[in-house]
Amino acid sequence: MTTTNKNTVGYLGPRGTHSEDVCSCYYFQDQWISQSYSTIDACIRATANGEITECIVPIENSLEGSINITLDTLAHEENLFIIKEIVWPIHNHLLTKSVDSVIDTIVSHAQPLAQCRHFLAKHYPHAKLEAVESTVEAVRIVANGAKNHAAIANMNASKIYNMNIVASDIQDHPHNCTRFVILSRQPATYVDGYWKTSIVCKIKGDKPGSLFFLLQELVSHNVNLVRIESRPARTTLGEYIFFMDMEGSMAEPHVRTAMSALKNKSLWFKNLGSYIVCKNNV
Repeated sequence: MTTTNKNTVGYLGPRGTHSEDVCSCYYFQDQWISQSYSTIDACIRATANGEITECIVPIENSLEGSINITLDTLAHEENLFIIKEIVWPIHNHLLTKSVDSVIDTIVSHAQPLAQCRHFLAKHYPHAKLEAVESTVEAVRIVANGAKNHAAIANMNASKIYNMNIVASDIQDHPHNCTRFVILSRQPATYVDGYWKTSIVCKIKGDKPGSLFFLLQELVSHNVNLVRIESRPARTTLGEYIFFMDMEGSMAEPHVRTAMSALKNKSLWFKNLGSYIVCKNNV
């Protein structure tokens, strides 16, 4: 295990990503060193092995759903705790190198391409769509002179690379936002606020009502389920694990009792942590 660098936070880079925007807003430079990573799983692994103190990763988008690499890495590969959730508004812009560019290819990360599907179909129905590693990589491709290319990225990226904005806020829904989570090797310390608790479990689903009887424990302990999602268990085809987000913290007795009951009824159970939720209106 490597030596931990004090007060170092990792994010999905390079400079100009939405993840960097979140990092800059919540981590002050006089207190934290920021470190970019090329992939989400690399960022998570760096936290788990002690290279950095904690990291910021996206976990769900309001238009396109969950970020599967985040869920799968947390479930199957690393033992980390979610210590904070940040709900961040996402504004996507169409960028070119010059004002008179002819666009026949549009590049971006797969998520923004999907978030802007209707706009692209209406205004650029014949353009080729190409997914790349990040929105900033897309901007770099266009900035380096790729012929007839445009990129979808945020405002910060347009400023860093001196890009021309062809169209602003092209996401298909005005309230497009992404849930980012901060991950750490240690659980969060309870303070006043709105808290959630996340778990992932596998149940024995060979009898009718198996999931119902599991969720009944939440009802009987007055715990509100705010999200549930299944993912392949990576064992046998047709076997699944369930990610669940509940209101409340493990610091509260009724939540703690409910989680114990869920664990007892599960074949496999993993507590992903209790965390405070922050909403940003930027």
